[in-house]
Amino acid sequence: MRDPVTGFIYPKGWVEKVTDPQSLTLVEQGFAVLTASGTILRRGFTTGTTAAAACKASILSLSGTVSQVTVKLPCGLETNLPVSARDGWASLRKYAGDYPSDVTAGIEFFADAVINENGLTLVPGSGIGRFVRDTPRYPKGAPAISEIPLACILTSMQEALRDTGLTGASVTLSIPEGERIAKKTLNPRIGIEGGISVLGSTGLVEPWDDHLEESVLTRITAASRVVITTGRIGLRYARLLFPDSEVVLSGGRIGEALSVAKGDVILCGLPALLLKYIEPHILDGTGYETVEELAASADFLQVADPILAAYRKKHPQIRVVLVNRDGKVIVESP
Repeated sequence: MRDPVTGFIYPKGWVEKVTDPQSLTLVEQGFAVLTASGTILRRGFTTGTTAAAACKASILSLSGTVSQVTVKLPCGLETNLPVSARDGWASLRKYAGDYPSDVTAGIEFFADAVINENGLTLVPGSGIGRFVRDTPRYPKGAPAISEIPLACILTSMQEALRDTGLTGASVTLSIPEGERIAKKTLNPRIGIEGGISVLGSTGLVEPWDDHLEESVLTRITAASRVVITTGRIGLRYARLLFPDSEVVLSGGRIGEALSVAKGDVILCGLPALLLKYIEPHILDGTGYETVEELAASADFLQVADPILAAYRKKHPQIRVVLVNRDGKVIVESP
């Protein structure tokens, strides 16, 4: 059995431990994951997926009441989400699956659509954060909506226009609880204020984003060649860079993952979590607020090279490979 989201092949022994064979359908479809114990954990939907569903439903409801919409996720899967939409006004709550630490679980999204003869417009409303300073990817004042979920939202809105026969619409997306919830996230630390971010590189929330599950530890322990990465982007590019290795997602629990690894190990991914793990005080004296900003600057190699060299000297069995969001290797251990 293959996970259609990550490409991971579930061992036969894991499948045989499942006590409810019917629940394997969700795993086969990609909306749940199987662990080594036979437990099945449901994936949730990201803020990006939730926003796309709300925006699409609001346009569709200009032609009648809507209770469900279909959204094509960035990972390629399609899903149906329940909504409440009528006369251009739509709402739904974010589904977190079995991810227990999702601070945005259950938060309500609203979308308000009006016919617009000038084409398609998305208006970020209240509860969506905005950048308070220029960053490598977003200018000051820009809404905190990442490129991949933005594309998903606009595609969903375009599908709604096609289905209704309308030539254009303007949709205002708002998350009334966003400003309150954002205080529980990293947004204030990375220069985003006023609300939460609309994120999601796959459209799905993994049920272990912040911690290692037994299945992941088992895979690390059993692997002769292992690559440990911290997020979805790192996972994607690590599979391409190291196709003959076991690539596992550790989230922020890098130390725990390394503690069970045998032999040589590669840490691969975006710079932020990995460099903060290797050198927690990396930003001290640099003048930069985040590692992402440092990584986009001309000072990056001057700061990163000696840190990686010292880490390799202390841990000769661990190789560090840092990539950017396009998958290009920007620096690695000597």
